[in-house]
Amino acid sequence: MNDIILPFFSLAGRSGIVTGASAGIGRAVAHMLGHAGATVYNFSRRPTQRDIDLPWSEGVIDVAVDITDEASLTAAIADIAEQRGIDFLVNNAGKTRRVDAHEVEAEFWRDIHALNVDALFRTSQLCYPWLKQSPHVGRIVNVSSMAAHLGFEGVTPYCSTKAAVMGITRGLAVEWAGQNVVVNAVAPGWVKTNMTATVADPQRLENILARMPLHRYGDAWSELAPVFCFLLGDGARYINGQEIAVDGGALSFGF
Repeated sequence: MNDIILPFFSLAGRSGIVTGASAGIGRAVAHMLGHAGATVYNFSRRPTQRDIDLPWSEGVIDVAVDITDEASLTAAIADIAEQRGIDFLVNNAGKTRRVDAHEVEAEFWRDIHALNVDALFRTSQLCYPWLKQSPHVGRIVNVSSMAAHLGFEGVTPYCSTKAAVMGITRGLAVEWAGQNVVVNAVAPGWVKTNMTATVADPQRLENILARMPLHRYGDAWSELAPVFCFLLGDGARYINGQEIAVDGGALSFGF
């Protein structure tokens, strides 16, 4: 890659946070950003899992924090910001489980919104004073989902949270555009992760793949993580308030 193209994709000298980067999509994203030159802080309750073949980056640093705990989250962000500043935030942490809507307990409804929505918004708020000072234009990339746009049986609480994520994405994108911060989202399609396994039995997955133009799973490392890398680089400075679906064409599939 020559000196003309490289600056649009390099993240050298930048530092930021990826929540829930111990496994799955978050892990792939964090290490892709590390290889692009960034220093990446993995905000997670668990250390990064090393049980897969992944191009590892020493630029990813585990920070043990429960992002639903206000005091812990505030302290962790302040510690990083005072040391290095914060140029980007990837709000990836989330959870779901399959349960029929009429059987959803109030506690689970509160818990899933506390992590998928409340913590995402609060983390964005706490990073904002630092993001707006970034010499690279502060970036937030939220992890959305096809569930923000389509109904899926057995995961209504999750659908609710991801619709909220897109509302937050657009609202912040408009409000913070004049403050040196741009906000976007990525909506992954069906990528093989532990979360995918919790909500889809073999028959359901067969039906899903049949309704996808590419008829296959996506790969978190080679097909999803590079999109995050692009959105955080200088080639994406004019993209704001958008959601990029990396889904094999699933959202475009008609009847």
